[in-house]
Amino acid sequence: MNPTEFNTLIRNSRLTHNESREAWRIYKHNNPQAAFDFVQKILEELSQFQNSVRLRDTAVPYHIWGAEYIDSGALTQMEGAARLPIALAGSLMPDAHKGYGLPIGGVLATENAVVPYAVGVDIACRMMMTVYPAPVDMLTKPKSAEFLHLQKALVDHTVFGAGADGVHEGNIDHPILDPSHWQSTRLIRDLRLTAIRQIGTSGTGNHFVEWGELEVTDAANPLKLRPGSYLALLSHSGSRGVGFKIAEHYTKIAMEMMPNLDESLKHLAWLPLDREEGQEYWHFMHLAGEFASANHHVIHARVAKAAGLESIATIENHHNFAWSEKIMVNGQEKEAIVHRKGATPAGKGVLGVIPGTMADIGFVVVGKGNLKSLNSASHGSGRQMSRTSALKEITHLQHTDYLKERGVTLIGGGLDEAPQAYKPIQKVIEAQLDLVDIIGTFQPRIVRMAEDKPLNRIRPAPEGVVEAKGD
Repeated sequence: MNPTEFNTLIRNSRLTHNESREAWRIYKHNNPQAAFDFVQKILEELSQFQNSVRLRDTAVPYHIWGAEYIDSGALTQMEGAARLPIALAGSLMPDAHKGYGLPIGGVLATENAVVPYAVGVDIACRMMMTVYPAPVDMLTKPKSAEFLHLQKALVDHTVFGAGADGVHEGNIDHPILDPSHWQSTRLIRDLRLTAIRQIGTSGTGNHFVEWGELEVTDAANPLKLRPGSYLALLSHSGSRGVGFKIAEHYTKIAMEMMPNLDESLKHLAWLPLDREEGQEYWHFMHLAGEFASANHHVIHARVAKAAGLESIATIENHHNFAWSEKIMVNGQEKEAIVHRKGATPAGKGVLGVIPGTMADIGFVVVGKGNLKSLNSASHGSGRQMSRTSALKEITHLQHTDYLKERGVTLIGGGLDEAPQAYKPIQKVIEAQLDLVDIIGTFQPRIVRMAEDKPLNRIRPAPEGVVEAKGD
């Protein structure tokens, strides 16, 4: 086999970068036949893998919380995910609703494999709350100087929106932006510009930054805060264009690797962790997680500095991620990859924030470590209306009256994110009291979200910056 023929074979074989490099090394330093045999062995393994994607006849066991609040589409998606040959166990949270692949609010444990779309496109989206030793009475006085000062700090030091609105000039420094984190592949090298222009930003959708009142109700809380009221800043956002591009890229690879996967579950194509593609995704998922965390820390630091505040406590928890954990399967402990798509880690003693809506209270919780839920809880109240339905069914008057009754000042936001589009948070929490203990509540007061803009008014993102899209 001459070099031209061998190059054609390599190009048509879907080998990884390292496999291609090794094949050429063998070709040049050993002999063409040995290199051909090396490629054929890999192709045989890929063929065996592609033929091993047949779904189980019955789903692996999974438990559901708040089934009466979950739409049929989400239930169908969870049943399908539990039939994957890599599935070990699962659970469905009371805020669950239909998404892509795994439902939002779905938890799936797999064996030696990671599913990009069971993580989601907004990799490592998270909540962060910072608590300050400041009075909260000004939050109910919208005309007071103190209220206006907090509002100005929020508006001046947060960035929301799609396209050009959702980026800044790239003048924010943070260790995560060091080139050493962004060198391993061309994909990641290209994403560094996106990270530079989007760090400290929140994008669109249900992402927010808000001032509110934290009411600590449990004296034995891990934060070691005395029961009472505290000023707090709460944010919800993720990895923006960085996570979106990683999810898109590796989902495409996974889908191409298994063309025989049942069409109804094609978005749940997976990457074996003993292959190079799986290891790459795993590494870049963690990079997106570090970027998402940095994103929040930058936002909180900038807003607090402008407001002249020093924090006394912080809570941070993420969803849309996969963790390597031990779970129980048929009474035996087993290593698993636990995907939580729109679900909060709730291992024993783990702190978390489960928000309500832009106007309804959220809850500060501590996990109970319920093994049946795979140590998980909901990540919010969950949608009960699609965005399209919300825009059709909720009026501006209903929206503004709801906010006014609860003393909430909204900056930005649209009817698609109106509180009425979400399930009642109290019912969602009641459905999972065997998963978490409540140590406090959070009432939003000054809420910043993306401005509701028609598509024709959204300017494109700068060249080289990835436009993030939600799931």
